[in-house]
Amino acid sequence: MIYQGDSIRVEFVEDGIAELQFAAAGSVNKFDQKTLEEFSQALKQLANTKDLRGVIVTSSKPTFIVGADITEFLTLFADVEQTKVWVAKASRVFDQLEDLPVPTVAAVTGFALGGGCEAALACDYRVVDTTAVIGLPEVKLGLIPGFGGTMRLPRIIGPDNALELITTGKNNKPDDALKIGLVDSVVAPEKLRDAALAMVKSAIAGDLNWKAKRQPKLEPLQANETESTMTFVTAKAMAAAQAGKHYPAPHAAIKAVEDGAKHHREEALKAENAAFVGLTQTDACRAQVGIFMADQMVKGKAKKAAKLATKEIKRAAVLGAGIMGGGIAYQSAYKGVPVVMKDIRQDALDLGMNEASKIMGKLVDRGRMDHKKMAKVLSSITPTLLDEGVKGVDIVVEAVVENPDVKGKVLAQMESIVDTDTILVSNTSTISIDRLAKNLKDPSRFCGMHFFNPVHKMPLVEVIRGEKTSEETVAAVVAYATRMGKTAIVVNDCPGFLVNRVLFPYLAGFAGMVDEGVDFAGIDKVMERQFGWPMGPAYLSDVVGIDTADHCTVVMADGFPSRMPRDTSSAIAKLAAAERYGQKNGKGFYNYGVDKKGRPAKEKAPEVYEMLGVTDKQLEADEIIARCMVPMVNECVRCLEEGIVASAAECDMALLYGLGFPPFRGGPFRYLETVGLANFVALADKYAHLGEMYQVTDGLREMAESGKSYLAG
Repeated sequence: MIYQGDSIRVEFVEDGIAELQFAAAGSVNKFDQKTLEEFSQALKQLANTKDLRGVIVTSSKPTFIVGADITEFLTLFADVEQTKVWVAKASRVFDQLEDLPVPTVAAVTGFALGGGCEAALACDYRVVDTTAVIGLPEVKLGLIPGFGGTMRLPRIIGPDNALELITTGKNNKPDDALKIGLVDSVVAPEKLRDAALAMVKSAIAGDLNWKAKRQPKLEPLQANETESTMTFVTAKAMAAAQAGKHYPAPHAAIKAVEDGAKHHREEALKAENAAFVGLTQTDACRAQVGIFMADQMVKGKAKKAAKLATKEIKRAAVLGAGIMGGGIAYQSAYKGVPVVMKDIRQDALDLGMNEASKIMGKLVDRGRMDHKKMAKVLSSITPTLLDEGVKGVDIVVEAVVENPDVKGKVLAQMESIVDTDTILVSNTSTISIDRLAKNLKDPSRFCGMHFFNPVHKMPLVEVIRGEKTSEETVAAVVAYATRMGKTAIVVNDCPGFLVNRVLFPYLAGFAGMVDEGVDFAGIDKVMERQFGWPMGPAYLSDVVGIDTADHCTVVMADGFPSRMPRDTSSAIAKLAAAERYGQKNGKGFYNYGVDKKGRPAKEKAPEVYEMLGVTDKQLEADEIIARCMVPMVNECVRCLEEGIVASAAECDMALLYGLGFPPFRGGPFRYLETVGLANFVALADKYAHLGEMYQVTDGLREMAESGKSYLAG
């Protein structure tokens, strides 16, 4: 044994050939600070080992190395000087691997991401098996590669390919990686270790010139000056178009590659280190790392629920076809749970089946699904007009019209037909689960399961626990949602649940400005381009449906009459009364049609400006943002204080996945923390005269005064 640590062991496996194996105690290998220290010690031992002729780098697990330990990041990055020391020291460990006096071969199975990819890049050769996924996804955390990736990758696959991979965070499958020279060979999983040994033996024998393969990584980037200039100009334009000003990481990555291209390895690494450290201090990085942590927490809860579930969902039913029902049925069947789609009208069933076919047809056109898979999924959806068709299913998803009386009758009827242990759920977006539960004899096996439209694209499912819902029911529904490929967040029952409840004050804040004559298109522009929402509030209202938004005002006014009273003279109510329902009928705040190329298009509607009394009045961007966001954040705080949502992190993920909250802001609570609780309270107090929605809770005021954090721990 050459070296033995907690996560790494090194030993000779053949005459003069050593195997450095990553073998962490946990489920995956990752570069936490302790493992990086062991890696350095192991490489020192190897460098001083007599009779060493070659090294293969392997993993004892189905995955190579998933990257750095992200759980350490927020604590580590809090001290900029500590971060500088850490990244400089850590990146030089990979130099130790690259500087071994013998040929090195990485044998990659499963994920080799971030630091895992950078470890492979530090080797002379890379052999991967057919399960491998290799890439540098750091930009998704608001960072760039920190262990030499911006220096080594351009010298291995060229600056144009490298910049595309680094600035997009794109992962590569084996054949794609082979085409661009990222890896040297692709083999079957059972042949991986033998292939790595064979390659290192060829290098030892001189059949492969490993020193020539290594040398370009130690020198300035060898590239035609004109071509290099064009490469960087093009990359900067692409980053500006795709990432925009809110995401600094892609821009920093380009600068690091460009600055490092002129220098040998050490100076190139200094450029990378400086860019990496700078990014660690940005709000975008903190937000995106926070998202990763929150996502891991939510997924951990879902896994725990799946283990606790006493009922497995093997067959499902959807009541109510059409767009939503068809989407739910497709998603269930696509993920391997056969589904019965029940309706009382044949044309609705046809619409539901057509919706499923349309979704898959687009996947086939894009090469993401073949016709065989499409046929299999469609055959897993059984349309029926008969109540008997739902017998024997494990769960019934009610997705009929958003009317409490209709839903109540349908649910009661289903309860009398299905087995006594069949779970019933409602896909309602606003109606109280406790109210609907009154129609059932056994409310313990009933809860809400709120999908977002379009179902196949939106990742969130709100699982709404009623007063009498059993924990076994919640666990089974969370497990089913997870199997459907969704992120399930459990919330308690209240008007609007979580997402729609906090969306309403945001839209009400917007409507208040429109009622004052402020140009709604100008508000949209600020909230999209400056705050970062994918759609401004006027456009979002049109997409959701003005009639739907107006219906929500009734529900919210019933639940929160003093804070969210219904105003029949508001912009939403006036548009709904004029039957301007938004995209669904081509007219809302905007008019909808198609452009010259047949693509959907929207344009300002002069008649709406006249109807609503809107002028060209503009407000400062900061005021527009405050008047929209203060009510939303306040309502999120209330939901947390009332126990509607279990944690600030889950609230952040719900709005990210359910509404498209700007990722670089990290969610409403991360945004609140970035603004600063005391600053937010002062901002809200400035607008408190506008109504209860703008008035902070006593709990938030106390948190601000005591310097506490909603995201601590």
